[in-house]
Amino acid sequence: MNIVRRGGRVKFAGRWEREVGACYNGRMEALENSSVGGGGARGAEVGFDVEGVRGDFPILGIQENGRPLVYLDNAATTQKPRAVIDAIVRYYETQNANIHRGVYGLSQRATGLFEESREKVRRFINAREAAEIIFTRGTTEGINLVANSWGRANLGGGDVVVVSHMEHHSDIVPWQMVCEAVGGRGGAGARVRAIPINEAGELELRTLEEVLRGGGVKMVAVNHVSNSLGTINPVEEIVRMAHAHGALVLIDGAQWVAHGRTDVQKLGADFYVFSGHKLYGPTGIGVLYGRRELLEAMPPWQGGGDMIASVTFEKTEYAGLPNKFEAGTPDIAGAVGLGAAIDYIEFVGLERIGAYEGELLKYATERLRGVKGLRIIGTAARKAGVISFVLESPTVSSLDIGMALDREGICVRTGHHCCQPVMDRYGVGSTARASFAFYNTRGEVDALVGGLEGIVAGKTEGRSQKSVVSSQKGGGGGIEYPGAFAGTPEEAAGKLAEEFEFLGERDAKNEYVLDLAKGLPRLFEMLKRVTERVPGCMSQVYLVGRRKPGSGDVFEFVADSDAEIVRGLIVILQRVYSGQRAEAVLGFDIEGFFRRIGLDNFITAQRRNGLAGMIGKIRGLAGEIVNSK
Repeated sequence: MNIVRRGGRVKFAGRWEREVGACYNGRMEALENSSVGGGGARGAEVGFDVEGVRGDFPILGIQENGRPLVYLDNAATTQKPRAVIDAIVRYYETQNANIHRGVYGLSQRATGLFEESREKVRRFINAREAAEIIFTRGTTEGINLVANSWGRANLGGGDVVVVSHMEHHSDIVPWQMVCEAVGGRGGAGARVRAIPINEAGELELRTLEEVLRGGGVKMVAVNHVSNSLGTINPVEEIVRMAHAHGALVLIDGAQWVAHGRTDVQKLGADFYVFSGHKLYGPTGIGVLYGRRELLEAMPPWQGGGDMIASVTFEKTEYAGLPNKFEAGTPDIAGAVGLGAAIDYIEFVGLERIGAYEGELLKYATERLRGVKGLRIIGTAARKAGVISFVLESPTVSSLDIGMALDREGICVRTGHHCCQPVMDRYGVGSTARASFAFYNTRGEVDALVGGLEGIVAGKTEGRSQKSVVSSQKGGGGGIEYPGAFAGTPEEAAGKLAEEFEFLGERDAKNEYVLDLAKGLPRLFEMLKRVTERVPGCMSQVYLVGRRKPGSGDVFEFVADSDAEIVRGLIVILQRVYSGQRAEAVLGFDIEGFFRRIGLDNFITAQRRNGLAGMIGKIRGLAGEIVNSK
């Protein structure tokens, strides 16, 4: 690494930066010459001083739920080193001004910082020139920019955009939208085709070759690393295959750039996108790389300031690259922070990072395979630091896994990870995902394994609870539909609200909801056979409702879920709705009730989507009763 020490300052890529706190002070020799160590914290095989690195990240010293923070959600976002935090603070305290058009010194210095970060990105991914680097809000915006600008100008009826089965939704939905749009009213439109994956989570390149030979493929959009499986795709080979058939290639590098060296020229990529926040930089900043000849031929995506050369009411002349695609005031501080993140990563060393993370992934995989009933989803030969898994014996929902680990201070991601086609491929509704960074340790892996083993042990002890089994939809066979909890939904809500208001804090409310779940009859397997899954729920939910026998318009329902917290929410909905007149169900202000109990303080936005799905089905069934009168 080309790092030089001089008078308490460190030179990064030709620019002197002030040395900040523990990030660099006294650690340069330690990182360059770290000895082979042992134990759970050190990277013994690769000579990596992980404890020294951890000192650069302030958040890693906090406690969560009274336990040391174990942050294993790095595929969602990485934590930020002190160098990045200080660069952003310094910008706002001493360097802040709008860029490009100010003639005064402060503005010109801010412009210099912004454009210097662009040059840092160029070097980091080895683009030919800085004009090929477009700043965006993140990976998603970069893909949308290409889909809307290049796609609308180049796709037509019968054309094909190829994606992989393991793509993030942000590399599927924009292409679907533009393919539908270019067909015009009543037109055939372009098509999106997905390349399948095998059981290990690897792309079936033979199918890609067949699709390319079939003709009509204009774009191949594929991730460098799968966010849900960790698979490292052979993107260089994919580029060669696509180019041989006249197709362009967009690579989603969001999950790769922090873990290995990126060379867009060597890859031959036409477009490459990534986000700053997954590279230890700030949120809200990202990068689109595009080959100059492609970017120059593309029309602007957004109009506004800074993307024009001249404007009259008759005609607008657009600015050159990169300004043509950067309308309006950009995230200047975000770009500065991204530049600082790149400096930091280069200081630590991407090769050293990759070697250490590879050893940690190997260790974590071996340890997790030893957890009873755990199945790893995605076992490709080449993987980055992502392990998705399910607990199947005993069955524990990913939501329950995540909440139980949270109580131990362990942060993992649960759900479909914006990859619903991947979940469908493996026949699961969701997974738990642990994702690693170079500041994670073997000790943290051991904590994760210990937490999972505790979940399995606790679930095994609780399996004596009897399940109600029936094959008859709508009643009989032991099903008991709950009656009215109170005279009206409003009265029922008032009773529940009093209990929630007494509980006060978030954790106590969560525990109360989990306690409610214990009283819900276990109908999951039976309901799964007789009705469709409620849409919108991250966990699996099945619900059946009916008009109460012998009544004119009384609605009642039963439901169950594979997640304990959702089972508790079902009990709340039953107490509000079941046994009430259908018109009262439709007229009740459920959102007002949720605000009163502070639901948003202890239920995530994604859980709220699932709750909305259940409420939608309840109201739909109640509406059928009202309309049949």
